[in-house]
Amino acid sequence: MEPRISVVINTLNEEGNLPYALRSVKPWADEIIVVDMHSEDRTVEIAKEYGARVFFHERKGFADPARAFAIAQAGGDWILILDADELVPYPLSRKLREIARESKFDVVRLPWLNCLLGSPLMHTGWGPNQDPHLRFFKKGFLQTTSDLHNYLHPAPHSRVIELPFEPGLAIVHFNYLNSEHFIEKLNYYTTIEARQAFARGLRITPWRATLNGVKEFLIRYLKAQGFRDGWRGFYLSFFMVFYRIAAAAKLQELQTIGPREVIESGYRQEAERFLEAYSAQQRPGAS
Repeated sequence: MEPRISVVINTLNEEGNLPYALRSVKPWADEIIVVDMHSEDRTVEIAKEYGARVFFHERKGFADPARAFAIAQAGGDWILILDADELVPYPLSRKLREIARESKFDVVRLPWLNCLLGSPLMHTGWGPNQDPHLRFFKKGFLQTTSDLHNYLHPAPHSRVIELPFEPGLAIVHFNYLNSEHFIEKLNYYTTIEARQAFARGLRITPWRATLNGVKEFLIRYLKAQGFRDGWRGFYLSFFMVFYRIAAAAKLQELQTIGPREVIESGYRQEAERFLEAYSAQQRPGAS
């Protein structure tokens, strides 16, 4: 008997991307689960058009906290986690079914072909041989957390295999459209990362932030051969330096001042103090 494969997708306002992801898995997946965070576009309608079972989850700001809920809805023997801006090439779909059928492993680390600024990256830390993800697994053999970009971990004693990259044997990820898109996401994700780091008790100094930034560039542009990706590799390396610095700055703010509301309150008090002093000077008899 062939093992059943469920594909699980978390969504929020993904009507532009979702059809491509669904078209890549519908011909071979035994079940498609879409967990939506109350989209305001046609995402849910599109998911149902492709025969997906749709569930809803409260918005959490990013998808990772809802992954466990999505996985729990799947009824397949094996589960593939896919994002709406990703797709599965046909050769990879055949390979996944073969792995499930042979059942020699419990968790598969898949290569990712990241398209950035209009072209696939082969290096810079995001190349297909540099950026594998734990996304295909027997149900019950992958544990989830709410940590940003680090939410999947093999269960103890899982048999894990890393699938080597070959053309057609990687998840295709249509990542950031342009620099503006990257910077928007950078600002968003560094806020989440800083809050999670603060909650874990991590602390930072400007000196440590500087070292982390320098290390990031050297690793990406030199060790991960970002220079071979041309101008994209150069700018991505610097973008990721800024990512580290921005996350560090936001963590520094939390540890020394507090959240934004504290600063806003302080500014209001200062404004009142200045205005009170101004009003006092305008009163009759004031010198």
